[in-house]
Amino acid sequence: MRIWTMYKEQRLADIKGTLIILHLLISLRFIGGRTKAHRRARRKMLWVVKLSGFAFAALVMIFVTPSLQSLAPAEAFREGYLRLPSQIPPARDATSRFAFRKAQTFRNAGECQGPAGEGLDVCDPSLVHIAITLDAEYLRGSMAAVHSVLQHSICPENLFFHFLVAEPASDLGRLVNSTFRFLKFKLYFFDPDLVRGLISTSVRSALEQPLNYARNYIGDLLEPCVRRVIYLDSDIVVVDDIAKLWGIRLGSRTVGAPEYCHANFTKYFTAGFWGDRRLSGAFRGRRPCYFNTGVMVIDLERWRRFRYTRRIERWMEIQKVRRIYDLGSLPPFLLVFAGKVEPIDHRWNQHGLGGDNVRGSCRDLHPGPVSLLHWSGSGKPWVRLDSNRPCPLDSLWAPYDLYGPSPPATRSTSSS
Repeated sequence: MRIWTMYKEQRLADIKGTLIILHLLISLRFIGGRTKAHRRARRKMLWVVKLSGFAFAALVMIFVTPSLQSLAPAEAFREGYLRLPSQIPPARDATSRFAFRKAQTFRNAGECQGPAGEGLDVCDPSLVHIAITLDAEYLRGSMAAVHSVLQHSICPENLFFHFLVAEPASDLGRLVNSTFRFLKFKLYFFDPDLVRGLISTSVRSALEQPLNYARNYIGDLLEPCVRRVIYLDSDIVVVDDIAKLWGIRLGSRTVGAPEYCHANFTKYFTAGFWGDRRLSGAFRGRRPCYFNTGVMVIDLERWRRFRYTRRIERWMEIQKVRRIYDLGSLPPFLLVFAGKVEPIDHRWNQHGLGGDNVRGSCRDLHPGPVSLLHWSGSGKPWVRLDSNRPCPLDSLWAPYDLYGPSPPATRSTSSS
């Protein structure tokens, strides 16, 4: 609210200053007039000044009275990010075109120690916290990702999903609830206006969507009692117990992720960045390696303590003034964390299955075991499957797809 108050005060000062200058100009123009024409003109201008006073009063009412404002003030604090499903107002029915089958109910194994009590307590220390975005474009992928996590979890009732949404549509919550019975989850509204002014053009328009940047604010979005979270992109499926990823030790690191040190790290930034010692000096003293931000284990206590959200924002501000990278939300993460990441086994992010941003390209799996498949890139498996142009590995995503109505039950007939 402080930001909105400052904004109102500044606008009122601007209007008042403009009217004062107008009044002075009128006075200087007609002061000392002796002729009848001057006196008539002065009387007319006095009416203009009076009318301007009424206009000023009306503008004051518009700025001061909230009910007359056409735009709500931006909320630059945590409540601006987080809204419970009951607080989210009805909006465009963005999910009406989606129909998902009900997933089977997954139960904890006998050796699991489930959350204490029957109520929904996000602060329960036995929970495994997973954050993932929900939006109309990638909703089908998000639902498949959740389905895969539940299906391979030994203790599915210990999972808590934090769904980040940029559209204030309660339909998303109802859709998740009707598809996954007994799922522990919560919706968190991320205001796109928080990053619209920070997003720069990218090589792909999909990378410019505000929800891609919600992960930057994850420490503010989630409750303070949530000390650790697994962040997952919407175009993944998990084929292993997610608790194994949850249990990885981060030590003194804030972020854990599979690193790829053989990749050409320099290509993620422009020549102007590398040519400026002040900018490229950000990597001085560390050995930066590429890592994919679609799968991360994050220590939220350290994230909040060292204010990493603000560090990422600073690099995005520099990018707006001087272009230092061409991709979307990845480079700011690399600038802050590359060389400071706790390396995780590559099995937890078999990425690049969406192709190499080339139409019709298909990728194969990296050598080694697989716990998570990631269709990063421009090609998404649900799009290619629907167009009857799938890549071979898209068949590994298909079993987790819940899109479409349930198949009709077969009716058995007996011969007389």
